[in-house]
Amino acid sequence: MGFVDLFYQCFFIPKPSLTEKNLSDQSGRVFIVTGAYAGVGLELASILYSRNGTVYVAGRSKDKGHAAIESIKSKHPESKGRLEFHHVDLADLATIKKSAQEFMKKEDRLDVLTNNAGVMVPPAGSKSAQGYELQMATNCLGPYLFTTSLLPLLEKTAASSPPGTVRVTWAGSLGVDVYSPFRGGLDFDDATAHPKTHKLQETNYGQSKVGNVFLATEFSRRYARSGIISNAWNPGNLKSELQRHSNWLKVVGTSWLLYPPLLGAYTELWAGWSEEAGRQENNGRYIVPWGRFGSFRDDIVRSLRSERDGGNGKAERFWEWCDKESKEYA
Repeated sequence: MGFVDLFYQCFFIPKPSLTEKNLSDQSGRVFIVTGAYAGVGLELASILYSRNGTVYVAGRSKDKGHAAIESIKSKHPESKGRLEFHHVDLADLATIKKSAQEFMKKEDRLDVLTNNAGVMVPPAGSKSAQGYELQMATNCLGPYLFTTSLLPLLEKTAASSPPGTVRVTWAGSLGVDVYSPFRGGLDFDDATAHPKTHKLQETNYGQSKVGNVFLATEFSRRYARSGIISNAWNPGNLKSELQRHSNWLKVVGTSWLLYPPLLGAYTELWAGWSEEAGRQENNGRYIVPWGRFGSFRDDIVRSLRSERDGGNGKAERFWEWCDKESKEYA
């Protein structure tokens, strides 16, 4: 990938090809959207509910979740779908398996899990409940454990569903290419074997977004036989609550680059519901605004390949790190 490709993720973006206007009826299908209280997650949940899907708004705050649900219902009074709040705290590994188990007691299928929730540049030194750098924990470790805990239900659903319709999608970002280290996208600390925590929170954010690309790609390899499609996406540069920790000068200076959250929802919709993204040959590919395939910097491409295949194996190593760190809570 070069800077030309990066440029076209921000400007001259083609119109979305999949929207609420041409999405098929979703009756009988069940979805989880994490972080669906506001912004792009809220817009995606609204689209799915408008097409009669069962949508779980997943996150930490019951009050925010129910407020989002009431907002969506008021917009689509004609819907025959269902909206539910589901509690999950992605920054606390000790709670996540229980959350997944509670969901699997309530539902006998899960068609699409959209790992939308995330945190961006919180105050320096912010930590998760288990002491991990907060962005790495919330954006990667938590979604990894939540996804793998829900895997039995995803596999069961895929076994009885049309090919390519059961999917897990992961939140990338323009930060993948802009903020992550130009040494494969993610640095490991030689002393601890953990992903390195950098002084700049933007770098840590970029690493966590690359981590999601790694998880999406590794999931697509490891569970290809299950029929589950896995991909990561850059939703676009959006006006959302992710900027709540950003310096106000930076927000003002970049506001002209930001798009409405609904357009980002179309990116996620294409990743989870388009026919093209559901083809097995496209399993593990990266999706960019507002629903099309994209690519990465060359050093990140090398990280996606194992050492056996001529790469540096960082994606494989990161998956194994997530597995090791979360095993106590699985």
